[in-house]
Amino acid sequence: MEMSTRPIRGNHRHSLWYERILLSFRVHYLLGVTLTSLLPALWSREWHGASVEGMGTSTAMLASAVAWMVAFRIVQQLSRHPGADPCTYVAPVVTAVYLLILAVLELMAIPFDLMQLLMSGGLALLFGWTGYRVTRRYRRLKMALVPLGNIREWFGHQDIDQRWLSGPDLESLRVDGVIIDLSCDLSDEWQRFLADCTIKRIPVHDARRFGEASTGRIGLDQIHANRYGSLMPRTSYELFKRLADILAALLMLPAALPIMAVAAMMIKRDDPGPILFRQRRSGFQGEEFDVYKMRSMYVNPDDVRPTQEGDDPRITKVGRYLRKYRIDELPQLFNVLKGEMSLIGPRPETPALTEAYERDIPFFRYRHVVRPGISGWAQVEQGYASEVEGSRIKLEYDFYYIRNFSFWMDLLVVIRTIRTIFTGSGAR
Repeated sequence: MEMSTRPIRGNHRHSLWYERILLSFRVHYLLGVTLTSLLPALWSREWHGASVEGMGTSTAMLASAVAWMVAFRIVQQLSRHPGADPCTYVAPVVTAVYLLILAVLELMAIPFDLMQLLMSGGLALLFGWTGYRVTRRYRRLKMALVPLGNIREWFGHQDIDQRWLSGPDLESLRVDGVIIDLSCDLSDEWQRFLADCTIKRIPVHDARRFGEASTGRIGLDQIHANRYGSLMPRTSYELFKRLADILAALLMLPAALPIMAVAAMMIKRDDPGPILFRQRRSGFQGEEFDVYKMRSMYVNPDDVRPTQEGDDPRITKVGRYLRKYRIDELPQLFNVLKGEMSLIGPRPETPALTEAYERDIPFFRYRHVVRPGISGWAQVEQGYASEVEGSRIKLEYDFYYIRNFSFWMDLLVVIRTIRTIFTGSGAR
């Protein structure tokens, strides 16, 4: 087969100079700093005059620039993970960052112009959301797929603009990258094509790794390819995470205890019996522990059938609300303080289920390499899963979390958990 020698320099999508400027994150970053810091400062000086308020104006301008830079960085980091739409994170991230900076300025008694800072926050929300919204359609990946190996079964459902190649030539197609199953044997023509793509700055992605990053799951058949060592979490972050868990649990308890007290009264009124119950679970490094929960089921239910899709007659009226808004999980803050659990991590299973899953699902035991969590990546992505096949998928999400074990991953789960709590989605 004769290899095409047609140049592919122009096949890289958004490679034209005006496309690179308009869609550049760096350009948006600099425009955002200018817009959110200078415009409010000019407005403030015009309003107050350039005299006594000069120091407060300068402080607010510096604080606004710092707030935008921090918020932009956080949204960018969160957007690296699958299913993350930057537009949905702009509002909570920008609001939280500006409130934090406002609190720091107040605590340190540093004079600043409040209206200028508030105006900056409003502009940051407007510019950040609009920028991501407008460029969203242009940033949807358009990928060229090489029809070799097992790539078709991996990418039949991906949320990307798929362009299948008929041969080792992009022709007039402009793409963000090329996806190929690198585990298969490649002819000289395909190898030369991939080399040319790399030389011309068109990224070449391994199908398995790209699929992992797109779905937020690591297939169980890929564990050997990923190697066991890749499931070893970073010990440096593990220590930081443990300290953060303790601090966060202590800060949450003053707000959680009154909610638990009201829930306790409603539980007793709805159905006589204990308020809390303990259940044995398999936890960190396979050690068993007692998890604490607020009771959401009848003490002596008439129907004791296993939980199935639809209504579960064993759940009390109050219990449905406790589960929907995750209030029944609040006592697990004490598990966190005891070191048995983390705020974020794979959900712990009962020893009996763990033993059964270890027989039926390969590598299930590896999820015990990190502390189990009150919430986790599998919970916010998949929701409730009870069958073996659902548990296999949940395990694939857990492995993705373990492999990407980091502050940004935990922050993403926290934001999605808060959204889940307010919407009540995925509850059983």
